[in-house]
Amino acid sequence: MAEQNERQQQPKQQDINQLLKVRREKLAELQEAGKDPFAITKCEVTHHAQEIKEHLTELENQDVAIAGRMMSKRVMGKASFCHIQDVTGTIQVYVTRDELGEDSYKEFKRMDIGDIVSVTGYVFVTKMGETSVHARSVTLLTKSLQILPEKYHGLKDTDIRYRQRYIDLIVNEKSRKTFVTRSRILSETRKYLDGQGFLEVETPVLVGNAGGAAARPFVTHHNALGEDLNLRISLELYLKRLIVGGLERVYEIGRVFRNEGTDTRHNPEFTLLELYQAYTDYYGMMDLVEKLFRHLALTVCGTDVITYDGTEIDLSKPFERLTMVDAVKKYSGVDFNTVKTVEEAKALAKEHNIEYEDRHKYGDIINLFFETYVEEKLVQPTFIMDHPVDISPLAKRKPDKPEFTERFELFITAREMANAFSELNDPIDQRGRFQAQEELFAAGDEEANHTDEDFLTALEYGMPPTGGIGIGIDRLCMLLTDSYSIRDVLLFPTMKSIEK
Repeated sequence: MAEQNERQQQPKQQDINQLLKVRREKLAELQEAGKDPFAITKCEVTHHAQEIKEHLTELENQDVAIAGRMMSKRVMGKASFCHIQDVTGTIQVYVTRDELGEDSYKEFKRMDIGDIVSVTGYVFVTKMGETSVHARSVTLLTKSLQILPEKYHGLKDTDIRYRQRYIDLIVNEKSRKTFVTRSRILSETRKYLDGQGFLEVETPVLVGNAGGAAARPFVTHHNALGEDLNLRISLELYLKRLIVGGLERVYEIGRVFRNEGTDTRHNPEFTLLELYQAYTDYYGMMDLVEKLFRHLALTVCGTDVITYDGTEIDLSKPFERLTMVDAVKKYSGVDFNTVKTVEEAKALAKEHNIEYEDRHKYGDIINLFFETYVEEKLVQPTFIMDHPVDISPLAKRKPDKPEFTERFELFITAREMANAFSELNDPIDQRGRFQAQEELFAAGDEEANHTDEDFLTALEYGMPPTGGIGIGIDRLCMLLTDSYSIRDVLLFPTMKSIEK
């Protein structure tokens, strides 16, 4: 059976190889005739496809110059049709031998789907009602030496889509729209924050101490300095140094790197927005992020009631607010307000078949209950507040409950979308938290933070009361483009190399 399948596939591959050979022969003929398309350096473009369609009334019978990739071609003797695709979409082109002349028309007929061409002509509407360009000239700008996937099997293989994004962008309109929308999300985020008086800054990517989050860093070596450095896992600690320096509202949108696995929600390098605002707290951050998400939905999607994976997500209403303990009680029935010791917490975990490690503390057990019982229920926008101090090494304690912190996470579609604190500005308490993290690292937790002495020095100079927040831009883009996987919103996601 395997041999039979191989025999069935062989002619198909032979056909493809022959088509590829023909394309190279066509290029060689053009070059020999002194018409090398790769020698052309520019062409005039006066309009794009969508612009022509939207302004048909003004442009009908007017001359235009367009350029793009030929996506289809239908030759019918003395007249032909093709579709040209540019960054805005596709438009039909009507090509005739009488208009182009016999030689130029022959050259057009030898062009292939995938070739990049320029067209001059006038706008008209066909008898079928399709807006088109009647070509006066068609010039080959770039010869495509490969065959677009639709020619033989369509681009359905997600692995190819992610590895060869250039093909995906050519043949999948949804992908093009997704990445145009992503660009708009970034642009509108900057506009919003700039309008709120925030200053965009840049902080180091290569750092000696990769702190600010629970994650394993990527390690590299700086030859000139003769020492190991890390790729940053967070933007936090350097941005807080700027708050100490008197820049009262700062933000950065940048790549961070975490040495972890990949799945539909995680990629080892991703884009993070972090912002810090002096003289406010985590309630101020709740207000800011709620308004930001609503603003982005309205400006980018045109509505603050969006659809994700078939479910309506209402961003127009005030987001629900629940403490982590109350959320665990609501969905699991376990009330950690009545649990006082780590031994009691671990006993409850055993009772509910929740696995934990010996190093886990009281707050870790609460978080395990949350991940098991609550997270998947948080489809509509929900702020989960007041995390245990054991899992929040950089957040300020609650004055009335010092075992908990002024921290929240925003969940939408059962995904964490944002993480925020009333920032810890007590250098003595911060040193103690770092020490606890060092102990966790020594006990085998490779994601624990290390002590950052320079950051502690900065806090000793004095950081005002500050609210801070981190927002995963990729997950935000997934939400606003209705994309299931993080790879669908990353132009070039991390992929395992193909063995050769």
